[in-house]
Amino acid sequence: MTKSLEDYLEAIHRHAQEAGGARVVDIAHALGVKMPSVNNAVKELAKLGYVEYERYHRLKTTPEGERRAQTIYRRHKLLKDFLLAAGVSEVHAETDACAMEHILSAETLERLKDLMKRMTPAQPAPSDEFPV
Repeated sequence: MTKSLEDYLEAIHRHAQEAGGARVVDIAHALGVKMPSVNNAVKELAKLGYVEYERYHRLKTTPEGERRAQTIYRRHKLLKDFLLAAGVSEVHAETDACAMEHILSAETLERLKDLMKRMTPAQPAPSDEFPV
């Protein structure tokens, strides 16, 4: 799956979690893109089996799409939490985590997770269920 499609899937997941559902217009607004771009991405995600798409209905992830979206989101959250702990501003931590989540290896992410556990031993470990 491309970085772009991962971004769309993550946005659908996040919006559905926050608002109880996601519409094409919601995703377009969240990602700062036009609705035809979202429609194209959603159609591609549907072909891959990650979302159920019906025109004029809310977007719904399939079980496989939900699993994949949760993995992407946990990667993003781990990286953002790490950057914030390192003193990076909220705005830059969000932007940088979004870029990094697509390129770092599973090994690197596991080591970052281990490092975060050592940095904050009194708090719950970030993304313990973190499948990479």
